[in-house]
Amino acid sequence: MISIRDYKGKHVHMIGIGGSSMSGLAEMLLHEGYTVTGSDNANSHAVERLREKGITVHVGHAAENVHGADLLIFSAAIAPDNPERQEAKRLGIPEMERSTLLGQLMQGHKDAVCVCGAHGKTTTSSMIAETFLECGMDPTVHIGGRLDALGGGSRIGKKDVFVAEACEFHGSFLEMHPTVAVVLNIDADHLDWYKDIFDIERAFGKFLSLLPDTGLAIGWGEDRRIMRLFSKLRCESRTFGLEECNDYYPENLTYNDTGCPRYDVMYRGEKLAHVELRVAGSFNVINSLAAFASAHALGVDVQAAAASLSRFAGVHRRFEFTGLIDGVKMYHDYGHNPAEMKAALSVGKQQHPNHLWAVMQPHTYSRVKGLFNDYLTCTEAADYTLVTDIYAAREKDPGDIKAEMVVEGMKEHGINAVHTPTFDDTEKYLRAHWQSGDLVLTMGCGNINLLNEQMQLHGDTK
Repeated sequence: MISIRDYKGKHVHMIGIGGSSMSGLAEMLLHEGYTVTGSDNANSHAVERLREKGITVHVGHAAENVHGADLLIFSAAIAPDNPERQEAKRLGIPEMERSTLLGQLMQGHKDAVCVCGAHGKTTTSSMIAETFLECGMDPTVHIGGRLDALGGGSRIGKKDVFVAEACEFHGSFLEMHPTVAVVLNIDADHLDWYKDIFDIERAFGKFLSLLPDTGLAIGWGEDRRIMRLFSKLRCESRTFGLEECNDYYPENLTYNDTGCPRYDVMYRGEKLAHVELRVAGSFNVINSLAAFASAHALGVDVQAAAASLSRFAGVHRRFEFTGLIDGVKMYHDYGHNPAEMKAALSVGKQQHPNHLWAVMQPHTYSRVKGLFNDYLTCTEAADYTLVTDIYAAREKDPGDIKAEMVVEGMKEHGINAVHTPTFDDTEKYLRAHWQSGDLVLTMGCGNINLLNEQMQLHGDTK
């Protein structure tokens, strides 16, 4: 087993360094005294930030980029035939996968809080990180999004607490070393890697088995798969959810006119604090309860934790307002599977727009194929749905799944759907049909956020 600590002071090269996780890890390595270089397929804000810190980043992947490196770091999205991985193999340069690096950097911390689940990981881990930070702790943080309180997606703190997203993609979370595991949900996703939902559940069981006997599992008590796994644990477990059968649950739950929840936090029948969230949606009640439970378990003052959660303003690319054009509110959400898109649209509906527009960029052919039927109804809350071409990401077009098939299936389910293949097509359609007072929500974890930037750059047409 390769250990990152054996390369202290040496040259580490990172492929895909501009990614949300990889860029944060690069900063951590730089801080720890490693010489870091990297490559990415495009310029980005993250790439520019790394360059400002003195890290050399090449745009484009080329064999010569790895010359002089002592160790290569790559993510699961980087295929073995990548020219830099091929050159590293030829030169005998050792390789380490991103999640292995994250797990190794986590080791040595007194408390490692790992947040997993198909949905809500970034928001919940951000809530936890911000709460710990505002309540006097000095956590090291690694999340999959940009949080203003951190100035990015990572933070280097003391060796007491490490907060991290633990993603199930390619079994990455099995490389973690949790002392506290927060399980938000177990749902079907990444079916290009897992056989089925039962295979996914088994993977979550393996993740929970990484907890020491003195560890703690915190999970959504209304997810039967989570509860089935919790029943087999040797360590302590606690639950959160909307029902009183959970350890942590809300009482006197209400919503304001934009869908932001307010509630009393109850713990086993006792009121601990009052929370008034600035982020909308019933799913954020669940996320905030998970964050509160984590803070409570680590001894954070409950009133301070509730106050911090009440100040939490969200994470970039999570129902993020990007601008007003022609009287139309533009939002973007990172949601990239049907369940997340449905949840994001429920928040859009709570804003009471004249018309609600869903703009979907389906992400990866395998996901669209695996969850095809779920895609056909996930935008039913919207008045209009626009579907761009499928974002391939790490995959090659298999030729048997197209965005047009999603649109036709949506129409058969009564969805007012239109195929707008490119961003230019989508912008043209929106501007020709929207009305002042409408709300447009673009959704996807590919590059669909660039449509918002493109339209904001073009500005009002009136």
